[in-house]
Amino acid sequence: MTKKNAVSVNQLTKIYAKNSLNSVVALNELNLEVKEGEIFGLLGPNGAGKTTFINILSGTVIKTKGIVNVWGFDIDKNPRQVRASIGIVPQEVNLDAFFSPKKLLELQAGLYGVPKKNRITDAVLKMVSLEKQANSYSRSLSGGMKRRLLIAKAMVHQPPILVLDEPTAGVDVELRQNLWENVKNLNKQGVTIILTTHYLFEAQEMCDRIAILNKGDLVAHDTTKNLLNRIKTKKIIFKINKPIDLSKKKISGLSFSSNVSNEIIISYERNKHKIEDIINIIKSEEVEIIDISTEDGNLEDVFIQLTKN
Repeated sequence: MTKKNAVSVNQLTKIYAKNSLNSVVALNELNLEVKEGEIFGLLGPNGAGKTTFINILSGTVIKTKGIVNVWGFDIDKNPRQVRASIGIVPQEVNLDAFFSPKKLLELQAGLYGVPKKNRITDAVLKMVSLEKQANSYSRSLSGGMKRRLLIAKAMVHQPPILVLDEPTAGVDVELRQNLWENVKNLNKQGVTIILTTHYLFEAQEMCDRIAILNKGDLVAHDTTKNLLNRIKTKKIIFKINKPIDLSKKKISGLSFSSNVSNEIIISYERNKHKIEDIINIIKSEEVEIIDISTEDGNLEDVFIQLTKN
């Protein structure tokens, strides 16, 4: 069964005109779609256009041209339905220090026009593991709890799509894992997640598909697996019982280096060499192999490859 698009944009363009001579193209004829129920990563260096894209979805920035469709609604024809279909979790923690989480969520639901009988405040607090803190002052919450409360705030009107803008910027490791558990649980319950992050290992672990923006252009839009398959070179590290010098060996698609005396690092092109062949090269030097480890390329390699000019 083909999944429907949760978000699709066609030829989406945003130009910030400073004056008649000076303008900045923040998004340049962007075409992409986010499938229902997936975790979708939106990556790119600073100034790539990620925040502009999110602000257009949330209705706080007006696009210059193009078609934006959110949960089946056109942003020009049904702006209210688009806003109802999306929950935005901002980068900055912006909470009223003197309200309790419960009061804050009730207030937010009121702003969205959710009738009292239809509010799901307790369920949302439970969803982000804050039920025990429901009636504490927001100012007494830890950093991680505040981040989770922001997610809860974005969920009060039960949107099918949740947008997380740099949710773990400046957050410690334990808290980051906790946040991701929460996000994965929401996704399991059917919420489509769009996330921007600077931590590429995070995107690699979390996202089904990824779009990479660079200076307003879409430079990649594929499954995480396919993006990783673009990396042509792999590394293999041999620990051996005595030092050897392979620098004179000239084999196409292989390069040799060594960081410590009894270790050889071989970078090889996947499509040219098999691991067995490389092991045989080492064995032919009449040394004993004590340990072997391999390093796959990661999303960072793809990212650098695609965004360097």
